[in-house]
Amino acid sequence: MNEYELIKNYFQNLSKKNPSAKKLNDDVFFDKKKNLTVSIDTYNEGIHFPHFKYPELIIKKVIRSSISDLLCKGVKPKYIFISASGNKRKFSKNNLKLISKSIKEEQKKYGLLLSGGDTTNSSKVSFSITTLGFANKIVERNKAKLNDDIYITGNIGDSFLGLKIIQNKVKVNSKQSKYFLKQYYCPILPFIIHKYLNKIANTSMDVSDGLISDMLKLINNQDLSFEIYLNKIPISNMLKLYLKNNKKKKQNYLFNGDDYQILFTSSKKNRKIIKKISSNMNQKITIIGKINNKFKKNSLILDNKSINLTNFKGYLHKF
Repeated sequence: MNEYELIKNYFQNLSKKNPSAKKLNDDVFFDKKKNLTVSIDTYNEGIHFPHFKYPELIIKKVIRSSISDLLCKGVKPKYIFISASGNKRKFSKNNLKLISKSIKEEQKKYGLLLSGGDTTNSSKVSFSITTLGFANKIVERNKAKLNDDIYITGNIGDSFLGLKIIQNKVKVNSKQSKYFLKQYYCPILPFIIHKYLNKIANTSMDVSDGLISDMLKLINNQDLSFEIYLNKIPISNMLKLYLKNNKKKKQNYLFNGDDYQILFTSSKKNRKIIKKISSNMNQKITIIGKINNKFKKNSLILDNKSINLTNFKGYLHKF
């Protein structure tokens, strides 16, 4: 079974008396009375990152991907708790110094406070990050409205190419390697948008498992469908150049996850407001599709033709 079937079949019922748990079908726990928002994420060597060769970069990746869960809810992350598993070789004094330095840099960059955690011994490295923030409301999943525009922040696809470089599955020049590896290890989060998300978004989540996969999850309890236009999905100039020079198809690089951009829907009446916010923030925000009624199929459109979605379902943990 996959991770969502596991949750639904064995654990969802246990949260019935706890509305703050959102039926275990959202990115966070949200206690409205206490204005408390909490998320937790686990990252394992060999699954979420191929190796631990660059500990100073791995810790940045896991922190950024963790706080992204709060940002996409319109909440500023404040406290982080880090639990780590490893051994003497992986957690050498030099590696621990590098990790400590990176955590300090992330705290400064995002205004975070390291507040606790745990350490255990294991053969492979694993991190679990708990993130806390405070807000009087959040942007939940499954709140999209018919005819909403679908938006994405930033660019999509760079991180996936970075992973392929790490895996030695593609060959690029040194400039390209440096750029795509940075996008993989240190995703550029749309951090400031959390201030505006509650004003403009009907529903929202971050793109971690893949754009199509996460779009399906975003409206999985609604009688709605979506259509996304492939040519409108924003990509970086570096990725455009790589695709052109190597004669690669764009669609094979956009739906694999690890982007940590914010996917949200908004009413058409908010287009001017969102354009202004995008300009003022210097943050790319792009309309990539729309929400349709339940009688239409979910679709990915290229040149006015629908592409089979089964090839672009992204990453899914299976047990």
